[in-house]
Amino acid sequence: MTVLSINLNKVALLRNQRDIDYPSVTGMAKIALAAGAGGITVHPRPDQRHTRKSDVYELSKMLREEYGAPIEFNIEGNPTEEFMQLVADTKPEQVTLVPDDPDQNTSDHGWDIRTNKDRLKEIVDRLHAQNARVSVFIDHDPDVALAAAEIGADRVELYTGPYYECFFRDDREQVLSLYKSTAIAARDSGLGVNAGHDLNLDNLAHFLQAIPWTDEVSIGHALTADALIYGMDGAIKAYLAEIAKK
Repeated sequence: MTVLSINLNKVALLRNQRDIDYPSVTGMAKIALAAGAGGITVHPRPDQRHTRKSDVYELSKMLREEYGAPIEFNIEGNPTEEFMQLVADTKPEQVTLVPDDPDQNTSDHGWDIRTNKDRLKEIVDRLHAQNARVSVFIDHDPDVALAAAEIGADRVELYTGPYYECFFRDDREQVLSLYKSTAIAARDSGLGVNAGHDLNLDNLAHFLQAIPWTDEVSIGHALTADALIYGMDGAIKAYLAEIAKK
C-alpha cells in the first residue's frame, strides 16, 4: 500500500500570516493521522516562511510520544549544516534531500547527483549513522536513479511537477513513461520509490496505476486547498480513495 504523507507547509504558511498560534501545525497533524494518513512531511526553509524550526521540534516530540511506529516523520530540505543539525536533533524516520535555493518559491528540479556525488555520499553516510532512511529528490531520468543508488540512498522521490503540467496534454503518456522507466531503474537498483509535487485528486490515481510499487506520496499544496472544500479529514479520505484505485 502506498503511504500518504501529508506536507504541512501550507498549514504553517497560513498560521504565519497572523501573530497567533492557529491553525496549529501539530493539531492538524493529529487530524491528518486520525483520518488515515501514514506520515507527516515538513520542508523547513532558512527564512521560515512556512514551517518553522520550532514546528519541527514540536512535531518530532508529539509523534514520538503519542504515536511511534508506524507513523513516519519525513523532513525535506537542502542539506546545509543548519538543516543537518535540525535533523540530528529531531531524528526523523526519513530525510528527503532537495536541491532548493533559499529564494526559490518552491522545489522545481531534482539533484544533478553525479556533479554533487561526493558531497551527497558524505551526507547520506551521516544520515545513515543517525538511523534515518534517505530519499533523494530527482527528475524523471533513469540515469539519475542509478546515480542515487551509487551514493547509497535508500529511496528516490520523483519530482512530479512536469507530470502535473502535462496531465491534460497529448504528451501525458510519453512523459509518464519516463517516470515509469525511472521508477523501474530505481527498483532494479534496490531503491524504494516516493513521489511528490503537484499530485492531486485529478492525477494521483493515474500516476500510481503506472507505478503501483510507489512506496509513498507526499502531498501538501493540493490537499490543503482541497481541505478548504472537504475539510482536512474529508480531503485525506478522498486522497486515500484515489490511492486505493491503483
